[in-house]
Amino acid sequence: MATQTARKPWGKTIVFGILSAALYAGVFAFADTIAAHFAQGSYWAAGPIATVFLFSYVHGEFTGNLWSVLGVEATRKTARKPETATASTVGKPATVRPAARRATLNA
Repeated sequence: MATQTARKPWGKTIVFGILSAALYAGVFAFADTIAAHFAQGSYWAAGPIATVFLFSYVHGEFTGNLWSVLGVEATRKTARKPETATASTVGKPATVRPAARRATLNA
């Protein structure tokens, strides 16, 4: 059976990297104007929250794609299968865990 290699997301990495850099540059370049608008209240008060979500999404996509391009992937844990009785475990006693010790005042 042949293994298939996944394509690396070079294009997404570049696009989200440029967007991330542009967002940071824009916020630093226009910090006073942005802060003045956000301080007006009303609907502008949601601006900082929306900005954080936007930065989080764009930077997270860039970082995730960058790790994929570099070949770093998360390990996946598999579900643990319950033990079944086999010929090698038939004569052995079951493993018993000791009961939890109870703290008492007189101990």
